[in-house]
Amino acid sequence: MTFNSLEFILFMLAFMALWPNVRERTQPRLFAITLFSFVFYGWWDWRFLILLIVSGLIDYLAALGMERWPSRRRWLLALSMAGNLGILAFFKYARWAVTEAAVALGFDVPADTWLHAIVLPVGISFYTFQSMSYTIDVYRHELKATRSVVHFFAYLSMFPQLVAGPIVRAADLLPQLEGPGQFNRQNRWTGLERTALGFLKKCVIADNLAPIVNAGFAIDPSASGGLHWWLMAFLFAIQIYCDFSGYSDIAIGTAQWMGYSFRDNFRHPYLATSFREFWTRWHISLSTWFRDYVYIPLGGSRRGPIRGPISGTANLWITMLASGLWHGANCTFLVWGGLHAAYLTIERLLPPMKAPALRPLAWLVTFAGVLWAWVFFRADSVAQAWAISGRMLTPSGLARTDLPIELAPSGMLAVGLFIGLELASLLDRGSTARLVPATPWRFGLVVLALVASLFLRGPGGEFIYFQF
Repeated sequence: MTFNSLEFILFMLAFMALWPNVRERTQPRLFAITLFSFVFYGWWDWRFLILLIVSGLIDYLAALGMERWPSRRRWLLALSMAGNLGILAFFKYARWAVTEAAVALGFDVPADTWLHAIVLPVGISFYTFQSMSYTIDVYRHELKATRSVVHFFAYLSMFPQLVAGPIVRAADLLPQLEGPGQFNRQNRWTGLERTALGFLKKCVIADNLAPIVNAGFAIDPSASGGLHWWLMAFLFAIQIYCDFSGYSDIAIGTAQWMGYSFRDNFRHPYLATSFREFWTRWHISLSTWFRDYVYIPLGGSRRGPIRGPISGTANLWITMLASGLWHGANCTFLVWGGLHAAYLTIERLLPPMKAPALRPLAWLVTFAGVLWAWVFFRADSVAQAWAISGRMLTPSGLARTDLPIELAPSGMLAVGLFIGLELASLLDRGSTARLVPATPWRFGLVVLALVASLFLRGPGGEFIYFQF
């Protein structure tokens, strides 16, 4: 089930009716979270639930084994990594890898092979990374393995963030689940405010922009000019941000209703004045995961005075390409990751533009680079993305200012609402990330956001990041 569905509303009513009766007792509390989370995830396809359990058991048993047989810790970690990455690779990348290899060798892949029967389990990339971080932290002696399998699965499958993040570390959530959480009126109010904001972002902004962006990217690049594609990149940037951060807001708000706390996953990424800053603001739980479990273990940027810059750049490229590949089995995502690696590499070589007079220029360069990279993320193929790039970056393409797609009133409303929300959040100093009083003014805004989510919602469907 999805957050923006009647089934989820009924699901939450049932859960919250039970929650006050079980939250004070450890085993009933953990069992209730696990049971409801399994129902939530199995709603799509019960077979996906089996995969989640198998993946989780691998890490649960591997962590216990590391503490029982310390001399075999490396082998148990390798087993955990091989099991998780093997499952992820099979379901997410097998069809793509075989197809690409066949094309490169000049063979055709029949449409009725077993490859085409593979269904990508929803949210597999998120819960796989979350589960692996638990095992790695136990291996590093940064976390004690939990003895209770119910406690472990309450952490791994906790339904608010299960399908599309944020990726919650075991060190942050496992200790919280040992207690009943902060189940009070203030937390529930702040959770409601955060959830209402998430629905507004998803249903009113992202879903109203989705059909415009889809129609815009369906146009032949040769039949339109650079202005059209810069506009489409801008609209897609808003769409994917509001779609994904909207999911994170609902997840964080729902967890607050339960009394638990997740870290923020987005902090105004389009205000970044450098690409490095952008990655401290965008999908924070994933970017920090790659930093802590890929980039730093590879050596980061510290490998001696001579090898340091070269080695650090190679580690950066490996990390960013892996991040691109995490998003999907398509060369477009690899190019997207490669572009950001190139941005970060160039940024390292140039002096930072920290002077106040240069900050507007730094913001413009960063934002333009992010928009261009989004074209590869959204395009159906690398060829289409390069053709679009030719229109966006060449004088002949920029000379054409025709707009074959009309920005409907719903689209203009979505853009205006996005800008308004960003400004309001900055003026309010990000109050949805902390406890705030339920004043009549704030209560009225929450009601307005929920009403708008019902009556101004667009024709969009599932959350974009469900496919990852």
